[in-house]
Amino acid sequence: MYCTTCGNENEPKAHFCGFCGTAISSGEIAIATTQSSVGFGDAIGLGFKNYFNFSNRATRAEYWWFVLFYFLLSLIPIVNWFVWIVFLIPSISLTTRRLHDIGKTGWWQLWYGLAQIAMWVTFLAALFVGIATAISGESMAGVFVLAAAAFITAIATAVWFLIWLIRQGETGSNKYGPDPRITPR
Repeated sequence: MYCTTCGNENEPKAHFCGFCGTAISSGEIAIATTQSSVGFGDAIGLGFKNYFNFSNRATRAEYWWFVLFYFLLSLIPIVNWFVWIVFLIPSISLTTRRLHDIGKTGWWQLWYGLAQIAMWVTFLAALFVGIATAISGESMAGVFVLAAAAFITAIATAVWFLIWLIRQGETGSNKYGPDPRITPR
């Protein structure tokens, strides 16, 4: 008997899937298949179709194709600000759905953004204080340590968040919705 959530083959008398733990209905046989990966055009369409959708889940392919499209458009200097405005909400909603796919709440991107702002403000403030300190001839050791700590922390949190976005989503359903990579047939 196959699980309707993850497609795992289970013992005929099993009541729960041995892989994902979903309850198995007796007599119901469904085979879950992995969807073909979301392509470039589909990802763009899904990103704008789900403009205000902050629920459910998004695959890595859906997320990264959309990010590539945004990046390529943002390279055009004349439309840069317009692209940023148009892509702001869909980027936030898509990142929320991507975080949902790995079992995290979408609010993590708010905390990440606030932490990045705080660390870069600290880094720039330390840099300006360091310049003023250097001009006055005083020791810059404390300012240098503060600037270095803020810079390293900003880079480390960016890498940490990037790893989350690169991670494969949870297999099977989670509290944010069904696995977007699996379609029962």
